[in-house]
Amino acid sequence: MAEYKVETKNLNLFYGEFQALNNINFIAKENTVSAFIGPSGCGKSTLLRVFNRMNDLIDNVKMDGKAFIDGKNIYKKNVVVDELRKNVGMVFQKPNPFPKSIFENVAYGLRVNGVHDNKYITHVVESSLKKAALWDEVKDKLKKSAFELSGGQQQRLCIARTLAVEPSIVLMDEPASALDPMSTAKIEDLIYELKKNYTIIIVTHNMQQAGRVSDYTAFFYLGELVEYDETKTIFTNPKDVKTQNYITGRFG
Repeated sequence: MAEYKVETKNLNLFYGEFQALNNINFIAKENTVSAFIGPSGCGKSTLLRVFNRMNDLIDNVKMDGKAFIDGKNIYKKNVVVDELRKNVGMVFQKPNPFPKSIFENVAYGLRVNGVHDNKYITHVVESSLKKAALWDEVKDKLKKSAFELSGGQQQRLCIARTLAVEPSIVLMDEPASALDPMSTAKIEDLIYELKKNYTIIIVTHNMQQAGRVSDYTAFFYLGELVEYDETKTIFTNPKDVKTQNYITGRFG
């Protein structure tokens, strides 16, 4: 078994001539939450998208170095990207439910993957909505449009949709930035619960949020991973002056 759930070694990524990531060495242990913090445009979301190969969809991207999940290099030629993305789910900044019912939003990934057993689909939909702490709020309106839900509920629905295909890693790109404080608190509580069964990596602009939900925090600046440590160390005793200056609000 691999020592780390997620790992990069000497990873560089370019958009055309622009170097977005510079020699990134990162590790994440199983069943932990890692938070990426740093100013806008410093490479946080770019690194997040390395782990499910979403950068493949962007023209003119070049990458060297290595990225591993469960000890396997996910950029080898024989990797089936669709299989990788089933294992590495992604939740985006703005809730993006499909124009379907609540039930069909969660069932979508199963149906796309060729599952036809309705009893099994119903079981997975219920179980995923429970894991996303949404079941009690929607169990009587599963046939209604997902667009009838509030923003916070829609985001939890998107999390349920991600969990339905049974990933082991969940990537979250500022999952609460478009939500009100109460919905944000529910998402944060949910992240805390989910790490019992998943490895989570979250990009956040909210340092208080990073402090509340994560076990480890990585500080990025100008495409470099400046410092990565246990969250309490990053926030109370950072080793690098750039981290200290960012944490204390001197820039960013």
